[in-house]
Amino acid sequence: MSDRQSLERERMVRELTEKRGIRDARVLDAMRRVPRHLFVRDTLRVQAYGEGALPIGAAQTISQPYIVARMTELLEVGPQHTVLEIGTGSGYQTAILALLARWVFSLERVPELAHQAIERIRALGLGNVKIQAFDGSIGWSEAAPFDRILVTAGTPKVPEPLVQQLAVGGRLVVPEGTREAQRLMIYTRGPRKVSVKEGEPVAFVPLVGRHGWKA
Repeated sequence: MSDRQSLERERMVRELTEKRGIRDARVLDAMRRVPRHLFVRDTLRVQAYGEGALPIGAAQTISQPYIVARMTELLEVGPQHTVLEIGTGSGYQTAILALLARWVFSLERVPELAHQAIERIRALGLGNVKIQAFDGSIGWSEAAPFDRILVTAGTPKVPEPLVQQLAVGGRLVVPEGTREAQRLMIYTRGPRKVSVKEGEPVAFVPLVGRHGWKA
């Protein structure tokens, strides 16, 4: 890893704190430790630590650092938690979660992206991650229930299978809205009911699947 990339990552983390208001020390430490430039195309590595989202192929993107940090912060992941991620993409968010959680299960609809993410995760030596190419809107019932669920694609409403796979006391963060614009929604499962809180506006690629948008 070059000195320039290390400096750029430190700058990114500093800006997340000073300009964007990210306060969770564990999230910031994870953002500092994961080499984001390894999760983007070679031709885009000079932009890896900038503020924008970047294309990764198959009409998908790697989210801007602030959105990754903010959604992770809202998820409130502890070292004892098992996390389900919907939308592996490049695997960058997956790697961040892997440094915070006990186990991470991640689903990616596009097989090529899933395979690339598996290679990156293995190269980083993260042994607490399982990735499958599958319809994320259905979830991963064999591994449920999950303490935390993070959806990294926009959906008209939270897929019901994901709500059912959330453990009591669990938390789910999902972008809900139209194909073009969504708002982060934070669901919490209590002993008797699921409560929801509204977060900030965002714009994600659509969650395509049986319980999401049609292809």
